[in-house]
Amino acid sequence: MTKPIQALSVDLRNKIAAGEVVERPASVLKELIENSIDARATSISAVVEVGGEQLIQVADNGTGIAREDLALAFERYTTSKIAQHADLFNINTLGFRGEALASIASVAEVRVESIQHSDQQGAAINFRDSRAGHLQPAAINSGTVVTVRNLFYNTPARKKFLKTPRTELRHIVKMLRRFALGHPEIEFKLTADNRQLLHLTPKSLADRIADILDPTYRKNIQPIEFSMGEINVSGFLGNLNLTRSRPGEQYIFLNGRYILDRLLNSGIYAGYQSLVKRGEYPFFVIYLTLPTNQVDVNVHPMKLEVRFKDEWRVYHVLKSGVEKALEEIVATIPSLEKPGLTFEIVPDSGPVQSKPAPSEQRGMDFSVQHETSGFSQIRQNAGLERAKSYASSLAERKGSQESFIDIDNIWQIHNKYIISQITSGLVIIDQHVAHERVLFEEALDAFDKHPMSAQTLLFPEVLEFSADEFSVLLDVLPALEKIGFRLREFGKQAVMIEAVPSVMSWGNEKRIISDILDHYLEHQKEHSSYQEAIAASFACHAAIKAGDALSKEEMQALVNQLFGTKNPYHCPHGRPIIIQLSLSELDKRFER
Repeated sequence: MTKPIQALSVDLRNKIAAGEVVERPASVLKELIENSIDARATSISAVVEVGGEQLIQVADNGTGIAREDLALAFERYTTSKIAQHADLFNINTLGFRGEALASIASVAEVRVESIQHSDQQGAAINFRDSRAGHLQPAAINSGTVVTVRNLFYNTPARKKFLKTPRTELRHIVKMLRRFALGHPEIEFKLTADNRQLLHLTPKSLADRIADILDPTYRKNIQPIEFSMGEINVSGFLGNLNLTRSRPGEQYIFLNGRYILDRLLNSGIYAGYQSLVKRGEYPFFVIYLTLPTNQVDVNVHPMKLEVRFKDEWRVYHVLKSGVEKALEEIVATIPSLEKPGLTFEIVPDSGPVQSKPAPSEQRGMDFSVQHETSGFSQIRQNAGLERAKSYASSLAERKGSQESFIDIDNIWQIHNKYIISQITSGLVIIDQHVAHERVLFEEALDAFDKHPMSAQTLLFPEVLEFSADEFSVLLDVLPALEKIGFRLREFGKQAVMIEAVPSVMSWGNEKRIISDILDHYLEHQKEHSSYQEAIAASFACHAAIKAGDALSKEEMQALVNQLFGTKNPYHCPHGRPIIIQLSLSELDKRFER
């Protein structure tokens, strides 16, 4: 039978709204900090416990809430920020809907304390199941303190979707980092489980970037500032030293609000397109200022997405502005030139050849690495036999005589591919993914059996990380030690690196570890265990690269090691390692 239509209870309405606004503890933090910024706070402190599930507290020194308005502020659709329909198209605050506080109070136990500058005494009120308690006096000197406890205590189904406290804390750190980059003039503090993670004093944007992300960012960013009509753009662009293998360090702020907009991101990427490779993501912090009547922020419950009156115009303004700024960067900063190639003239006046610049050479000595990386002579011999078996199977499928990879006649093409003859045609091997497969299986062996050998650094280096990167690093540290890294904590959010895997070149430790963390976070779901994910991440970033020149002996050793693996045909991500072209296929191409 069809049930009669009836009005939903206020409590159920609030819980439905909470499902849109309060996704996780970081969502609560976002809404509370937005209110603090709207209240013109110059100092905001956040305290969380157990990833925010047990406690989220935000204290500010803003204008405060009037005593008589405390209970009203937690009713749905009550706000001081808009009053009429026209105000929806002239939003100049971060919050305005009047849903956030009511939604939070419907799924958690809440206490709010506040005082206005003209008041002699503060006031406080408690909320449970959206119901307000009695107004009480509060010993508060300035601003507002909102304390949220036991999130989702009355909606257990929602609580089940929370991740581990460490994961939820990462989301909280990420959220606070966005606010800190968007408002460098505000002091921010974050304390988690009695440990202070962040204390950011008011600074310039450049210094705030260095404080939040890494001190090395300070020398790798270039300011950008221009106007075109009513569109104003400012901020910083990172050079190629700051490109990463996964997105996450791209920040666009519209009129002070952090937004997610694929079109605007693509406009900035388009400005970088002549400099970065596919799959690389540049760093940027962009402040975009438009008249409020040119943008609608009322299209997403969490206010992360917006609608522009003319989004393609904004796209082209960003693209052209970034291109122009990057031209200036390339002209003034050597590190932004295309890396890794120098040129020399061959003595016999033959063609110009390229080779890796000395600072980029990896110095891959496979014969030495064979001894230090756990590949025994037995495995080498097994590789030779498997290589012969592989070639023979190709020959059988083609109906030809016995074939073998002619390892004595082996060449490198464009410092990228290894090519060799077989009786039935030829094989082409991608040197990067081949070495990736070798390192992947070696790392897996290290987890199960003996750790990989390490090479001690002559001068140990201290590496600093952002809070969320450091949290991931602590999670995977035992696995990193198994594959040859020796790291120890060295102060707040820093480690001292004392040794690296013997198969890895020196001088790029921070970048490789950061890439491993990025790759692990991006691809961990593709693997059956976190150890497999770490092994794949390490192999991807420690393997020789396209563009690395190899000697004949190094190519021979790599082919031998490849065929000593369990699966020499595909890399850990499923890409092919070997391509075979038969004589008949070549004959067809030449119309024989």
